[in-house]
Parts: sequence; structure tokens; C-alpha cells
Amino acid sequence: MKPQVYHVDAFTSQPFRGNSAGVVFPADNLSEAQMQLIARELGHSETAFLLHSDDSDVRIRYFTPTVEVPICGHATVAAHYVRSKVLGLGNCTVWQTSLAGKHRVTIEKQNDDYRISLEQGTPGFEPPLTGETRAAIINALHLTEDDILPGLPIQVATTGHSKVMIPLKPEVDIDALSPDLAALTAISKQIGCNGFFPFQIRPGKSETDGRMFSP
Repeated sequence: MKPQVYHVDAFTSQPFRGNSAGVVFPADNLSEAQMQLIARELGHSETAFLLHSDDSDVRIRYFTPTVEVPICGHATVAAHYVRSKVLGLGNCTVWQTSLAGKHRVTIEKQNDDYRISLEQGTPGFEPPLTGETRAAIINALHLTEDDILPGLPIQVATTGHSKVMIPLKPEVDIDALSPDLAALTAISKQIGCNGFFPFQIRPGKSETDGRMFSP
């Protein structure tokens, strides 16, 4: 079977909404260099390449337009949606392997569509970012210290692919953020983490809003 390339909008049932990802299935005959070129050509934040695995149901490699990354949540949802559609799967649990390890994925068939749920890895947290690094992140997001939610640190967290978590006060217009991407790129190289996730906790609710910048 020749590799097929798909554009998938995850986290939505409506076209042109959600979080888009590229999916290539099957990708067993592609070299790493070809995967990187395809990811660059597609231009999604991440593209997932589905491969045969000897110790799980499927192996997935994830590429941004410039580099391979351990795992990506929305690209995982997109990848298993495509695989379920192509193979005509019913309700089932599958296991995938990636650079982030082995994860369980639940497939629920709903009429002619699918709902995909991914089991996250164990959360890990690095020490809070302080001093010049904290100030550089705030400046790169074109924010001030007064925009940061008191009581929560700016720090790197991971369930398989690390991100800098940046807690904002509810009154900050998160949709209006327009960061200095070159500055974020420089910070990424300094701290070894290539994703910045400003988020807000909705007042009185266990819900959050967030945006993701991964230059």
C-alpha cells in the first residue's frame, strides 16, 4: 500500500475548526529524511507517520517542519482517526509506541465516525523558571509581570513532550497574544524546550483556555 497523506482537524467535528495535523499512513517505506521533507512541505505544527511495530499495534513518529519530536497529542488523535477509518475498526483499545514510550489509545465508533482518547504519560515538572529566563519569556509574549497569575510558577511540564506552562490572569486577552517568535526560539535553545503554553483557568470552573506557540 502506497503512503497516503491526510489533513485532519482534531478536537472538532466541524471543518476548518480544531487543531490541524498531517497524517501519513502507511509510512514504512519512507526514510527519516523523506518524513522530514513531507512534514516541512505540509507545514502543520506536527505530522504523524504511522509505521509497523513488533511490540504494539502501531508505531508513530512525529515531525514538525524542522525536527522530530517525541509525541504530539492532537497529531496522535488525528493519526488514530485516520487508521480507524482506513482499517474500519470498531470499538477497541490499541497500543502505540513512539519516542515517548508506549501509550494506550481508546477507539470508540459512533455511527460512521470515531472518538479517539489518548492516555497521557505520567506528568513531570522541572523547577520553576525564574530571574532572567522568566523575564525573557514574559517579554517575548509581550506581557508584563502583572499579567501572570499569582501563586503559580512559569515552569516546564511534560507528559512525554515538554512545554513551558505560563499561567495568565483571567482578564488577559489570550486570543490577542502575538509573541516575538524569534525571541521564543532563542529561549527554546537555552532551556531545551520548544513549546510555550500560556493558559487561563476559568473562574469557578475546572476548565482552562490556552494557546500554544512552538516556533
